[in-house]
Amino acid sequence: MPIRPRQLMPYLFVALLPLTAAAIEPPPVGSNAPDFSLPDQNGQQRQLSDYKGQWLLLYFYPKDDTPGCTEEACQFRDHITVLNAMGTKVVGVSLDDVASHAAFASKHQLPFSLLADTEGVVTSSYGALRDLLVIKMAKRYSFLINPEGQIAKRYLSVDSEQHAREVIEDLQQLQSSTQSSR
Repeated sequence: MPIRPRQLMPYLFVALLPLTAAAIEPPPVGSNAPDFSLPDQNGQQRQLSDYKGQWLLLYFYPKDDTPGCTEEACQFRDHITVLNAMGTKVVGVSLDDVASHAAFASKHQLPFSLLADTEGVVTSSYGALRDLLVIKMAKRYSFLINPEGQIAKRYLSVDSEQHAREVIEDLQQLQSSTQSSR
């Protein structure tokens, strides 16, 4: 009985799996956040030092204007007043280009920067790059970076519907523990 190509697919996938790029581990809590310099949806270069002295939520997402990514971005948009009142800036990162980010931000009225990491260098430095050789995309990871530029909290399993509220709760705890230790 001849083998059909469809039957070979699982074996081909398993055979190619070792060829995928080795994943870099996400930076641990307490470490310095990896630096970045990337264009936002308006073409303006943004870097980590722009956010020194304030909290930063750096969130990575797979693709502009897809259901989960739209839900997550809109949740941050809907909670931006609370986040800003807590001294926190929100910045999204994906491998989409500046034009895609501009359309996504405009369509959903996103009041924060979306950074275009088209080469995946920054995404990789945060351990958030999914590289399957044929396709690359960001994993849905987030990092809370404290005003000193250190990773204060990392989120490696994100529920796009609940993430904004989870970040706010964690910020409240982190900020109150910082104030009580002074």
